[in-house]
Amino acid sequence: QVQLVESGGGLVQTGGSLRLSCAASGRIFMINAMGWYRQAPGKQREMVATIARGGIAVYADSVKGRFTISRDNAENTAYLQMNSLKPEDTAVYYCNAVSMSRRDYWGQGTQVTVSS
Repeated sequence: QVQLVESGGGLVQTGGSLRLSCAASGRIFMINAMGWYRQAPGKQREMVATIARGGIAVYADSVKGRFTISRDNAENTAYLQMNSLKPEDTAVYYCNAVSMSRRDYWGQGTQVTVSS
């Protein structure tokens, strides 16, 4: 099993920045890709950014140029640097890890609120 713990959420004003962290533990050798998803009230969960073990990243169009995903394989941690935040970025952000066998693991989520 893989356990994921997010941190770094909070309240920020429009235009501000936050950095989310996701620490993985357990059978971390199983992890292939990691990513961040978010879910706003009344909306479906959506992909924000993913990063493969080799470092190739994919972003949602809505965050391109503002968010940067990274991972430290030695520390088993993934990060999401969020700049130029907008009120529409307000959501619960979830860390995701996908195993070599394509099983999904999820963190408990961290709230990000951007005030206008």
